Amino acid sequence: MQSGETSENKKLKYSNNSTCKMTQADPALPNSTDGQVSFPTEKIVQYPLPGYGSPTSVTFSPDDNLISYLFSPDQTLNRKVFIFDLTTCKQELFFSPPDGGLDEDNLSEEEKLRRERSRERGLGVTRYEWVKTSSKKTTIMVPLPAGIYFMDRSLQPQLKLPSDSYPIVDPHLSPDGTMLAYVRNNELHALDLLYNRSKRLTSGANGSTKTHAVAEYIAQEEMDRRNGYWWSPDSKCIAFTEVDSSEIPLYRIMHQGKSTIGSEAQEEHAYPFAGASNVKVRLGVVPVIGGPVTWMDLCCGGNEDDEYLARVNWMHGNILIAQVLNRSHSKLKILKCDTKTGQGKCIFVEEHDKWVNLHDCFTPLDKGGGFIWASEKTGFRHLYLHDENGVCLGPLTQGEWMVEQIVGVNETSGFIYFTGTLDGPLECHLYRAKLLPQNPLESPVKLTSGKGKHVVVLDHQMQKFVDIHDSLESPPRASLCSLHDGSLIMSLYEQQASTIPRVKKLQLEPPKIFQIQAKDGTILYGALYKPDEGKFGPPPYKTMVAVYGGPGVQLVSDSWANTVDMRAQYLRSKGILVWKMDNRGSSRRGLAFEAAMKYNFGRFDAEDQVAGAEWLMKEGLAKAGHIGLYGWSYGGYLSSITLSRFPNVFNCAVSGAPVTSWDGYDSFYTEKYMGMPSENKSGYSFGSVMSHVGKLNGKLLLVHGLIDENVHFRHTARLVNALVGARKAYELLIFPDARHMPRPLKDRLYMEERIWDFIQRSL
Repeated sequence: MQSGETSENKKLKYSNNSTCKMTQADPALPNSTDGQVSFPTEKIVQYPLPGYGSPTSVTFSPDDNLISYLFSPDQTLNRKVFIFDLTTCKQELFFSPPDGGLDEDNLSEEEKLRRERSRERGLGVTRYEWVKTSSKKTTIMVPLPAGIYFMDRSLQPQLKLPSDSYPIVDPHLSPDGTMLAYVRNNELHALDLLYNRSKRLTSGANGSTKTHAVAEYIAQEEMDRRNGYWWSPDSKCIAFTEVDSSEIPLYRIMHQGKSTIGSEAQEEHAYPFAGASNVKVRLGVVPVIGGPVTWMDLCCGGNEDDEYLARVNWMHGNILIAQVLNRSHSKLKILKCDTKTGQGKCIFVEEHDKWVNLHDCFTPLDKGGGFIWASEKTGFRHLYLHDENGVCLGPLTQGEWMVEQIVGVNETSGFIYFTGTLDGPLECHLYRAKLLPQNPLESPVKLTSGKGKHVVVLDHQMQKFVDIHDSLESPPRASLCSLHDGSLIMSLYEQQASTIPRVKKLQLEPPKIFQIQAKDGTILYGALYKPDEGKFGPPPYKTMVAVYGGPGVQLVSDSWANTVDMRAQYLRSKGILVWKMDNRGSSRRGLAFEAAMKYNFGRFDAEDQVAGAEWLMKEGLAKAGHIGLYGWSYGGYLSSITLSRFPNVFNCAVSGAPVTSWDGYDSFYTEKYMGMPSENKSGYSFGSVMSHVGKLNGKLLLVHGLIDENVHFRHTARLVNALVGARKAYELLIFPDARHMPRPLKDRLYMEERIWDFIQRSL
């Protein structure tokens, strides 16, 4: 499960070093009659968020002379491909979609669902790839609804592969740049770019119960695995998945808001519920010239409970690596597969008594055939060096902090580069460590400066990096820095909060960060949005608590995204104090902090939110009897169960797309944290909102999309039945054509108006 209201991805806007600007001022905002600045509801739902109307998908060209990115000159979500020339320090438009590119109306159903999985909002061009060849051409591949375009810097766009009745899904270039793989009609194809000839590589898919080279639902939604195929390093073969969902009963969703009836007004999904059957996934390898498929033995000849194909990697020498996770999430096996025979050999096992968190830190090495792995065996994710047989040679990092991502390895210089939380769990920085284990282990060297969050992109020659830095006080800014010592080479883009029209007009102020203690003494971080005392007087204030609370998400951090939390800022402008706090179970604090959730959804997460509310009242900030909650997805669940469990603390809640009973959510996510329903009956019972509605005294607004294929509307319907049975009042806001989050502007605007109306009446 992912948060329905995710923060804006880190984005990058480039200007040259003189006067080039890509920003466009927002239209003037109306003022209220009392002289105070008005905060229109429309500004809550406007995307991109203030300060984030800058380029995304930043990367270096293969020769490292250009930096490319997606950007919208008119500050909308409709983006094009731009480049910044590091030789001339000039920027230019590289690719503009001939037909305007992607919009919400020209997408196939498959792509619409993929966008739901990734929470993608971008339009126009949403991704591209550089063509890596031996020639000096600078060419990119751009997938659009009309087909696959190729664009050379000196030529016009060329439509290489038009779409037909079956849309092109998930295209990717081969490592040598000579081939393009893609999925069409649930089969894997390869296009020879030199001769412009395409070949189908797989067969037997039927679309309804069997697909090839497409990641299954829970891989996309829960495992953060978007792909269903992987190019070999030598570009001669492709590993791919075959997904068989024939053992899963189809879950039907009716489009009740449509004026038509029949097959076009319904859809069916192979949804794997907790405790029920999962899809069957096979891993095969096929030559790009065509030929028979070799299927990998992922059980290594055994009958263990190997349920999930979590990751697939290639090592040098065309060695295929499969990461296979058991159903209880306690054991992850690293298998080395022979692509000619299909024989698999387990070379390493990661085990935990809580659960194994998946990651993308597996990094093969050129020298010696070994690899780098990230493990939480100490309670915090750290890097370890393994030899080619999987034997651990020792740690590369250690301490009560966590490594997040490996961003580069330089075997020649003997360094590894990664991002992590060494400077605190509210920040993210780039660090360098030695590639060989030492005794004692040296502390990593920090290469980024400035408090807050740093997202980095390294060049191919491992000489420099782009640093995208933001904080509560500062919107995203970009710099080109030396990878040797982190020193500044040039400033690529600089912006001040005071120069952003919406920030200035709406008087947005960053929240204040506080530390409080849970009942067991655990430190919890909270962010406070306090109303203007000059306008609303001193505290205490009516208060709304913004919650997510589930695993894998951190709300409170030293990030600009918190400053431009527009709903929180809107409520603050109306005199409402807003508080958000990460309870035990949320991310970036280590496995022990997360594992408070084990078997216990709805218990300690809710109790920690009570501790936060009690702290607010003790500090004289909140009014007793005037505290509410709001959240979406897991936050919708947490808001409703907390309101029900603690009627003396909270008196209203807005619950968006809530999971109300965990036996109705998917197998991967639910069983990881709650175990099997048959083995944790008490936990599932206690964690159900319906078990607590008898104590409900506050006012509850339920918000849900009728065609939500992630958290089905059935969750809200079951809760409504329980509320009716307990004779408890509720309000219901339905969006007939919405999935997990309303997308159209009219829907989101209407939702925010209704939420504010509810808060006014209920708080």
